Amino acid sequence: MMEKVWLGLGSNRGDSPAILKAACHELAATLSDCRHSGLWRSRARYYEDQEDFFNMAVCGTTDLSPRALLNKIHEIEARFGRDRSREIQKGPRTLDIDILLYGQKIITEPDLIIPHPGLAERKFALLPLLELDYELCHPGLGISIQRLAAALPPQGIYPVNDCQYDEPYSE
Repeated sequence: MMEKVWLGLGSNRGDSPAILKAACHELAATLSDCRHSGLWRSRARYYEDQEDFFNMAVCGTTDLSPRALLNKIHEIEARFGRDRSREIQKGPRTLDIDILLYGQKIITEPDLIIPHPGLAERKFALLPLLELDYELCHPGLGISIQRLAAALPPQGIYPVNDCQYDEPYSE
């Protein structure tokens, strides 16, 4: 059965805009009807001694299970140089892909929590999601993404203006 999924992407090592664009192309091979938000820039949170992040969101449909999707995401991250065993938690990385939402499912496993546990507090994830679906609702909280974003204080997130919104993918 096909499920609609929303992913959050981030990068702050290397040519981050190019890495995110290339990751979108890889995700388009996994997700049907794949669309992406514009590019956003955000100050680092949690571990602040690092460069700003570039962020975006991707949505599409998949017949992969949440676990299979997570495995696919980890493969894509590794192809872009991410080594989870050697990095500082919440530190610099070439590519980070999070499953933000998987349909209306709520999943709680030791290494897979959906909706993403940090989603409601992260404007760098919420604002790109709003570009893709202004009516989107957080299934665990029953609150709109719009309301969650509006309730948060400024977090140093702003759009990068030279991006192509919902740019169609072509080979």
